[in-house]
Amino acid sequence: MNRDSLDFFDLNNAIVIPMKRIYEAVLDEHFSKYDQMAFLSGPRQVGKTTVAKNILKHMGTRSKYLNWDILSDRKCILEDYESVLENLSLDLVSDKKPFLVLDEIHKYKHWKNWLKGLSDLTKSHLNLLVTGSSKLNTFRRGGDSLMGRYFLYRVHPFSVAELLRTEMPDKLFSMPQKLDSDQFEALYQFGGFPEAFRTAEKRFYHRWQNLRLEQLFREDIRNMEQVEDIGQMELLAFQLRFNASQLLNYSNMANKVRVSDQTIRRWIRILESFYYCFTLTPYSQNIARSILKEPKVFLWDWSLVEDPGSRYENFIACHLLKAVHFWNDIGFGSFALHYVRDKEKREVDFLIIKDHKPWMLIEAKSSQKEPLSESLKHYQKQLNAEIVLQVALDADYSEQDCFNLSKPVIVSAKTLLSQLI
Repeated sequence: MNRDSLDFFDLNNAIVIPMKRIYEAVLDEHFSKYDQMAFLSGPRQVGKTTVAKNILKHMGTRSKYLNWDILSDRKCILEDYESVLENLSLDLVSDKKPFLVLDEIHKYKHWKNWLKGLSDLTKSHLNLLVTGSSKLNTFRRGGDSLMGRYFLYRVHPFSVAELLRTEMPDKLFSMPQKLDSDQFEALYQFGGFPEAFRTAEKRFYHRWQNLRLEQLFREDIRNMEQVEDIGQMELLAFQLRFNASQLLNYSNMANKVRVSDQTIRRWIRILESFYYCFTLTPYSQNIARSILKEPKVFLWDWSLVEDPGSRYENFIACHLLKAVHFWNDIGFGSFALHYVRDKEKREVDFLIIKDHKPWMLIEAKSSQKEPLSESLKHYQKQLNAEIVLQVALDADYSEQDCFNLSKPVIVSAKTLLSQLI
């Protein structure tokens, strides 16, 4: 645990988590270097507002927070730019810019044009942070795009590595570091959303989870999307818990939910845009007889997945996606996450593409006693991946650097995940 940051200590369960998130370091760097707006996007209850308000504390009186969901703030936003900028004093001489946070502004129908006007008005004299619980970049449309005026940062739940360190990294991976076993188990069982993780208590978890999902479907999605039957979409979301880490067959899912497969496809896209689930497509380049279409589906909250094997694979998927998003968002390169599978059903769970080339093959196994996957060896020969790992959940933490291994090998999940983000 990095003791340089403020910690939260829960007396009931002795779970210590950093109050500071790594995204605070990201935003500190962003506003010290760039004039673009910062977009902070991620699931409901993941901690975006907390990150924004923690930064506001350092900005003094020349700062302001407005939330579209608060009626008085919405009135201020809709009046004029002068009302929004009141008391911020855009001093063109001062070295320190004022700071404005706009939370959930994407719920305003004309938010893109409104933000474009504010950005053009203030130019490089205001630090502007926009946060939201849907994918802000998916709402770009044609000529009124904000492209070039912002950088997007995607906020994920806590991960093994973020519980260990919250400073800005200077390279893709860190040296291994051991996380307390109680924290690892709490993270695995209750998920990485801050409230559920730090409380680590089943009755609270179930109440919190029910409320979060009700707000997601009955408020967020209903208010922003044209969904004819929100109850049927909730049924789809429930079914996805049992399909997590598996191939997504749209026709089979349509039969279970009693809607068309086209409706299932549209609803999956909506659920992805609100960070309920994500899909990974198969990587087919240079793979003989690869499958081309069927994605695998995962949940952003792995704690919702009941099957032990599926939950573990989902757990690994979330950690890898967080790393890939982070590396892309802060400019470490071009990364993508896929899986590989051919028509002979040889499969490896994950493949990370780095700068358009296969870089890292990862197979998730619950037990270290399972032999090294033959599929790993097969695809290493085809793809010439630099790093090839079989990651075991039950393996003890070790000091070995997983990114410095020259051949396919079995490693501990506790070790590998501590080296990511």
